[in-house]
Amino acid sequence: MKRNLIVAAAAGLAIVVLVGVAAYAYFFSGLRTSPAGLGLSTPTASSPTAATTGLAGSWKVTNGSLAGYRVQELFGGETSKHLAVARTSTVSGGLMVSGDASGYQVSGIALTADLSTLQSVDQVAGRNVSQRDGVVARQLETQQIPLATFTAATASVPGSVTSSPADVTLLGRLTIHGVSKDVTATTHAQVVGDKIEIAGTLTINMNDYSVSPPRAPFVTVDPTAVIEFDVFLVKT
Repeated sequence: MKRNLIVAAAAGLAIVVLVGVAAYAYFFSGLRTSPAGLGLSTPTASSPTAATTGLAGSWKVTNGSLAGYRVQELFGGETSKHLAVARTSTVSGGLMVSGDASGYQVSGIALTADLSTLQSVDQVAGRNVSQRDGVVARQLETQQIPLATFTAATASVPGSVTSSPADVTLLGRLTIHGVSKDVTATTHAQVVGDKIEIAGTLTINMNDYSVSPPRAPFVTVDPTAVIEFDVFLVKT
């Protein structure tokens, strides 16, 4: 009897150790990972800067631009949330720049992302995160309303943006799922070669846009989402 108790205790201890090792591996060894948030790129000196020709003029979004979301989700039976991240490169839009090195005024800011092309870019061991994309598409009704837009009337940008990144707050309007709301985007801008780059974020509550948090078996999704973007623009 005593021997059986010892064996049972040893087996129980082994299970606890294995669970602990598995938990450590899951949470800390990269078995679930989320990419860093979108931000300004590191400029290179390989091409002439737009400052040479001046920033004043019309600019349009070009290749290399990304937009997406970051949202917390909790899997059933777990206590630590996972950061779900999805992005699309189907981004368009543009803006107008006036002024000179003493200061610039930006107007007619418009960015559009095709939400039907969002793809998950995080990873979770043992789970196919791409299945989330179908759930998100249904919640957003992207077959009927595929586009999300952000617009802002004007913004002031310091003339130093031609030589170093500048912080710019954009007061604008975000439209998702056919619902428009006033929002504030925190952005950073810089000149990269012959392009202007703008990276930024804004935080929304899905319910404000008549979107219920995506539902899936054994997964709970927070209603708060961070919208992020990193767009490059070329002069037209």
